[in-house]
Amino acid sequence: MTYVVTESCIKCKFTDCVEVCPVDCFYEGENMLVIHPDECIDCGVCEPECPVEAIKPDTDTSVGEWLDINAQYAKLWPNIAEQKPAPPDAKDNADLPNKRELFSPNPGGGN
Repeated sequence: MTYVVTESCIKCKFTDCVEVCPVDCFYEGENMLVIHPDECIDCGVCEPECPVEAIKPDTDTSVGEWLDINAQYAKLWPNIAEQKPAPPDAKDNADLPNKRELFSPNPGGGN
């Protein structure tokens, strides 16, 4: 089992999860984070830290395509191991519906 960042993270990109990850398996895109499935140790400490409940175990049927998206983009985006401020409009974007269409394949800054 691994944990997966889902579409709820898009345009929110809170990084509370990054701060608690003991293996630094998060990678940063322009408008969301992903988890590298081969690096995740399945500890689950990140899941309750996400204020928008974007992190789910891969056994959750709602993750759908997001497991593949996490695996693909974790190989392309820079690692993020330290918490950063959320985008200024993160709270406004937390409850947006159909966020998948807002996904950006562009990398973030990492740290």
